[in-house]
Amino acid sequence: MGKKGRKLKEEARLRRKLTELWERGQSPLVEVRGSKIHGHGVYAAEDIPEGTRIIEYVGELIDKEESEKRAWKQHEHAEQTGDAAVYIFTLSKRYDIDGNVPWNTARLINHSCDPNCEAWIEGKQIFIYALRDISKGEELGFDYGFDIECYEDHPCRCGSDNCVGYIVSRDQWDELRKALATSGAD
Repeated sequence: MGKKGRKLKEEARLRRKLTELWERGQSPLVEVRGSKIHGHGVYAAEDIPEGTRIIEYVGELIDKEESEKRAWKQHEHAEQTGDAAVYIFTLSKRYDIDGNVPWNTARLINHSCDPNCEAWIEGKQIFIYALRDISKGEELGFDYGFDIECYEDHPCRCGSDNCVGYIVSRDQWDELRKALATSGAD
């Protein structure tokens, strides 16, 4: 096989890989449209029973060093444009998934203080599952699990009755309430 043949074979392999990634990032259970929470959101295209695997969060597998660089770059871009901030999802102690790719529909699922979904890590993949029955047309949301350390940088607009005002892991809500009471920002 000549140089041109190898190049064509490699291009075909890359197209197959991109097609596979695109397919993994889609789901017949959801649709994307404008959201009152932020920008675009992901909505149930049909009734989804509790425990259903809804969609995979796809992207590039990267190490923590690269993750840190990209997170700051994405944050900087968000500050300048008002777009959503960072699509880096923690996978393990060594790796993250950079979901900042157009075929990753799950990246558009907004945070909620009263989530109807949850992210599960299965090997080197992340899937979004229904925490409860979700009605057709309902916006999907999950707890992003952000650390309280920089809560001021992440105001929450989920609008739920349980909203604590910031995108902070539910495990740290008591600590957040104490910090807000102390600062007088409650």
